[in-house]
Amino acid sequence: MPSTYLSDRPRLVAIRAGALFDGVSTTLVHDPVLVLDGPTIVRVDQPTVPEGAQVVDLPGTTLLPGLIDTHVHLAFDAGPDPVAALAARDDTAALAAMTTAGRTALRAGITTVRDLGDRDYLSLRLRGAPDLPTIVTAGPPVTTPAGHCHFLGGATGPTPEALRAAVRERADRGVDIIKVMASGGTMTPGTRQEIAQFTREQLTVVVDEAHRLGLPVTAHAHGTSAIRAALDAGVDGMEHVSFWSADGVDDPGDLLGRMVDSRVVVGITAGVAPAPGAVPPPVVAMRMPRIIANTRAMHEAGARMIIGTDAGIGPVKPHDVLRHALAQTSRIGLDAATALRLATSTAAEACGLGHRKGRLAPGFDADIVAVQGNPLLDLAALQHVRAVFARGVTVAST
Repeated sequence: MPSTYLSDRPRLVAIRAGALFDGVSTTLVHDPVLVLDGPTIVRVDQPTVPEGAQVVDLPGTTLLPGLIDTHVHLAFDAGPDPVAALAARDDTAALAAMTTAGRTALRAGITTVRDLGDRDYLSLRLRGAPDLPTIVTAGPPVTTPAGHCHFLGGATGPTPEALRAAVRERADRGVDIIKVMASGGTMTPGTRQEIAQFTREQLTVVVDEAHRLGLPVTAHAHGTSAIRAALDAGVDGMEHVSFWSADGVDDPGDLLGRMVDSRVVVGITAGVAPAPGAVPPPVVAMRMPRIIANTRAMHEAGARMIIGTDAGIGPVKPHDVLRHALAQTSRIGLDAATALRLATSTAAEACGLGHRKGRLAPGFDADIVAVQGNPLLDLAALQHVRAVFARGVTVAST
């Protein structure tokens, strides 16, 4: 695998390209000159190259804000059994694998990731590393004893005191967001996606304590009862939102309007990468048409949506799978510009970074990806990355 390094460069850099998508518009800026001052964008409409600036010429490319994957697991290695692989690694080996995962994402133009479940706060040790994406982290998710992903270290008793203590521990450690497993999941034997793990009252304790400490809460919520409980508790975000039932997929019913009215952030799970011999489990394959239809209904109703991939959980979910996910969102009715916004400016807002990431605009971080071609015409352009800048520094491969 190519190694990643950071190149030296003078303070001012002028990038010339064929076009630019700023993260919010529906059209491209043509023949841009984007000027960086260290880690910050200072001009996007510079007609000429400033005197003394280093020039980076990228003809035929489109510049985009660095992509943001709002749901990854750096601790899972995208192998056939990521849970067992993680269990076999000590912290040193796990951190090395997580670093490799982060570099894979970065080389694909994913300059920010939100890690929604690691083991024992390992991702906090990587936060701020210069050769990795910006990492927003939840630490181990709050879950029930023997609940979904309990092996990550977040098992918590059901009492209000224990739940508050779990939130405080994460706040004291310095996490950016609280992740709570409101339902079960397929990676944890003994749990079921359609069954809620916490009551509305228990989730309310988590939300109230997190908000008291200035932290948002997002809930892993597959089953309808878990989705309802999470909405009742006032969570800031929900992940998956598949309306999974014991024998199929439920209709959203009144919950669709509630999601729209509450402006809760719905993290849709998208993206599969080609993997030899990989086929979806039958229980997933038979549900997918209805899940896609429900997700399309959420989008058409005006739900506040972002794109997360669950990167790391299997061979079809490598840590650069977001570039596949964006093209695949056409199945739920997203056009290319909307999909790109959900993975740039909208994602940045959901991650609490809307003031400095997700846009190519003066004052924003110089997180930039250059792709060959026009992604507004064909999102397959994201497969052809020419250059990546992370906080103003060129990410290169040898």
